[in-house]
Amino acid sequence: MNAPIPGGPVVLDGGDRWCVQLLIELRRLVTGLAPGTVVHLIAADPAAPIDLPAWCHLTGHTYLGPVGAYAPRAAYALAVAAEARSIAADRPWHRGDR
Repeated sequence: MNAPIPGGPVVLDGGDRWCVQLLIELRRLVTGLAPGTVVHLIAADPAAPIDLPAWCHLTGHTYLGPVGAYAPRAAYALAVAAEARSIAADRPWHRGDR
């Protein structure tokens, strides 16, 4: 579920999907968001706390860290960058066109 909270973050609930699929969905989501928008990614994949900061570094978005609001589910926050670097639409670890 992607649910904007009025005055709050946009939430991407990744369910049980693996990080590679979540990052593809996250790329689609952030492409349409205003710079500075905070996104919360709920992720069950144990690689998420490693993959998400690395993906943010690659793309230029700001990794804000873990979020406890969805406990016991793991969640992580990022802020959308104004000048994000583009990545391939179907390969979250490769540079590409938007």
